[in-house]
Amino acid sequence: MVRTKMANQSEPGVIKRSGRKLTEMDLLRYRHAPAIALLAVLAGCTQKESPQQLQQQTAQATAEVKSDAKAVAEGIREGWSRDRPLDLNSATREQLVSLPGVTESEADHVIAGRPYGEPGELVTRHIMAKPEYDRIADRVTAKR
Repeated sequence: MVRTKMANQSEPGVIKRSGRKLTEMDLLRYRHAPAIALLAVLAGCTQKESPQQLQQQTAQATAEVKSDAKAVAEGIREGWSRDRPLDLNSATREQLVSLPGVTESEADHVIAGRPYGEPGELVTRHIMAKPEYDRIADRVTAKR
């Protein structure tokens, strides 16, 4: 008889529902359900982007990726040129332009002035100014 009296009394933290006891732990298990439902409703209310907007965003992202890829390629080229000197007599225009401060026009002048006996001829033959040559002097050589 003592047991039936205790079962009839309400226990703290216990809710009786259709003959089953729901504890606070049971209620906490489902505490995320309202938040998930709210997020689902808000996601459904967001405006859809037009195909033109989506195309513009894709084009912009593609341009950024291309720019990053070019920067990486230039960094790789610069890294290679640091390890071994660039031969002024056989370097391509792109390789010459990869040297710090060398423009496309200057690279064309270097190619037109070939062959070189030594790298310093860039200055003595007035193909490149001394300050510009000083920036690349340790990165170039002239092989015959």
